[in-house]
Amino acid sequence: MNTKASYEVLGICGSLRQKSFNMAALKAAGELMPPSLKLRITSIAELPMYNADVQEKGFPPSATRLRDEILAADALLFACPENNWSVPACLKNAIDWMSRFEQQPFQNKPAALFSATGGPVGGARAQYDLRRILSGLGVVWLARPEVFIGNERSKFSPDLKLTDETTRKFLTDQMAAFEDWIGRMKRAFA
Repeated sequence: MNTKASYEVLGICGSLRQKSFNMAALKAAGELMPPSLKLRITSIAELPMYNADVQEKGFPPSATRLRDEILAADALLFACPENNWSVPACLKNAIDWMSRFEQQPFQNKPAALFSATGGPVGGARAQYDLRRILSGLGVVWLARPEVFIGNERSKFSPDLKLTDETTRKFLTDQMAAFEDWIGRMKRAFA
């Protein structure tokens, strides 16, 4: 009997909006994951803006909590909106805090991402920047399939349920590939 390992995936949303389409897409991805993947969504909302003076006095509890969650997770799943052609400030701030720990948590961590935006490009520029930033910190990215959810309002119901079947298929395919990627990376870095 061949049973697959179970992996904990930590979801990180780059939007702080209460009615965020990216958070809605992150929750949908969790529902569409293969049974061996378990999504737990964390928050980056409590992190203060990075400041070396604050760090010198000690890492804030919210930064230590996030670092510990990332270290404990088998993989990371990012929902990354695009703000002014790049990564939102809150997400970049979280990365800046994490990079300052002596044991920064991103090294060899399998990750995938998608984005939901109002425009037709679907967050491609933000995804490029996030991949570049976190590659420098050792994240190992799932390259394909890529998921760009453009014209987000047309893909979700008023109560933020993902209703677009094509988008659901894209996310389902990405989560299946992510399951395989996590297993491959866990074996590679064991």
